[in-house]
Amino acid sequence: MEYVVMAGQLMLSLSILIVLHELGHFLPARAFGTRVEKFFLFFDVGGLAISKKIGETEYGIGWLPLGGYVKISGMIDESFDTEQMEAEPQDWEFRSKPAWQRLIIMLGGVTVNFLLGFFIFAMVLWTWGEEFLPAENAKYGIAVDSLGAEMGLQDGDHILKIGQVPFDIFNDRAVNREIIINNANELTIKRGGTEEIITIDPKFVGILSAHANKDKQLFYPRRPFVAAVVVKDGPADKGGVIENDQIIALNEEATPYFMDFYRRIIQLKNTDVKVTVLRNDKDTMHLNITTNDDGKIAVGPYDATYFFDTERKDYTLGEALPAGFDRGVNFLAVQMKAFGQMFRGKIKASESLGGFGSIGSMFGGIWDWERFWRMTAVLSLILAFMNLLPIPALDGGHVMFLLYELASGRKPSDKFMEIATMVGFVIVIGLVLYANGLDIIRAIF
Repeated sequence: MEYVVMAGQLMLSLSILIVLHELGHFLPARAFGTRVEKFFLFFDVGGLAISKKIGETEYGIGWLPLGGYVKISGMIDESFDTEQMEAEPQDWEFRSKPAWQRLIIMLGGVTVNFLLGFFIFAMVLWTWGEEFLPAENAKYGIAVDSLGAEMGLQDGDHILKIGQVPFDIFNDRAVNREIIINNANELTIKRGGTEEIITIDPKFVGILSAHANKDKQLFYPRRPFVAAVVVKDGPADKGGVIENDQIIALNEEATPYFMDFYRRIIQLKNTDVKVTVLRNDKDTMHLNITTNDDGKIAVGPYDATYFFDTERKDYTLGEALPAGFDRGVNFLAVQMKAFGQMFRGKIKASESLGGFGSIGSMFGGIWDWERFWRMTAVLSLILAFMNLLPIPALDGGHVMFLLYELASGRKPSDKFMEIATMVGFVIVIGLVLYANGLDIIRAIF
């Protein structure tokens, strides 16, 4: 069911983005008197599609969900309709229009996606606002995971800066971003009341950007272990633990924080243990429990928001619009820097690329509208950015040739455009197959 939800969200998001992207080409084409023969969501390979012709345009839904397209008369595109191009140019064809009009038509799709990404970010902020944990409110510091420990962090550390960027909001992703994207090479921390600097080994750029580590956290807010959920008939339930008990020791060894208990209990599979709990903040009880096959007692802890005060920022519409624009611009800046790191060899393309499986997993297995729209905004900006790459067959390739024509006054020949589009199409299909092939390999191995 989880995968069905992921796939459903991905399909809905892509359908919205594809239709609006193609509408960005369709509307200026019609405004300039250019005939649009087809407007399709997904590809109608083999002519298999649900379609209806209205006026000069056939509207339809294909069966291959790899994108969509508008077929504009007199344009060399992925349809490779060379027969039409051999006839005399007609006034209503793309090739007969001035270069500046053709440029606007080709930029229409990415323009819509850029604006849509900014707009969705703004609407998410206006609708849901933002809730965050100020770093200073995480009074017990951090609880490190294995990657954080390898980097040199310790339980109880308070992170103050990543490079020269203040760590104001508790979010380990901010540390990842600064190391991977902005080449941060040190962390300023407070440990035992003293400020220290941890030097970050350059190898962590590759480690943190590796696909295998994309969901791993460096650290969490350190917090006590208070039982939010006790699974019925689980080990803890049978041993006498009840909700809101605070677990403070394991086998008479103090475990004041959740991670202290977790690291010890996970090694004790199918083992009789003594768990000490504090009930009602006053009664100390020693309970005998037998762990399960996974070395757990089936207790769900409260998250950080139970212990620490979060802050919330709500936005008026007037505040949300510029804030959404800033979010979009910052996201694009990060993507461009990531491409730079990839070209410099600091990030491996094989670790960063992913196909539909990777994208779908980012929506999550539960339908959450806030997350859905945030992801749709992200995908809209990625779609715009990728389509602007100067690869023939993509919008950016057509724009590149049109800019050349405007600058030189010379139009590339139809034969040249046909060959260039074919080469670009092969490149694009190759990238799609490569990215999805990576997903398959990761799933198998």
